[in-house]
Amino acid sequence: MKRPEPVQVVKERRDRALAALVGGIPYVRTVGIAFERRGDELTALLPFREENVGNPVLPALHGGVTAAFLETAALIGLAWAALWDGVEGGRIDAASLTPDRLPPMPKTIDLTIDYLRVGLPRDAYARARVTRSGRRYASVFVEAWQDNRARPFAQATGHFLMPPPDG
Repeated sequence: MKRPEPVQVVKERRDRALAALVGGIPYVRTVGIAFERRGDELTALLPFREENVGNPVLPALHGGVTAAFLETAALIGLAWAALWDGVEGGRIDAASLTPDRLPPMPKTIDLTIDYLRVGLPRDAYARARVTRSGRRYASVFVEAWQDNRARPFAQATGHFLMPPPDG
């Protein structure tokens, strides 16, 4: 009987795969988005930065930054779900993944943003939930909140073209 891998080895493999995935998107670094992983669940973090304020009178997060944050959370969430299966199933070697050597990313078809309240000048969080994922098409719902997860300030529904299975 094969012994299970030590938990630290499993965590390092998963963290390496996520770092490669996130590192492959330059905009993530530009805006400062980070991702926290717990098992297969990701939480996106948009740390507060003055340059992300769109209305200094309120002050409020810029709507474009909010939309990009939601789209990024949806894309990474969708790509992570596919990458997770490959890494955990042994079809993808996490040690060989780099931002330049990743499976192809899904492409955004459309994204509908609902601005529910003002994004305040503080950190924001988002979680994406894949609601449908087929061979060619996927739907994702993503919700963003700040101080209270039960009070989202924005949400989005996106549709994505999935890359061919053979890459």
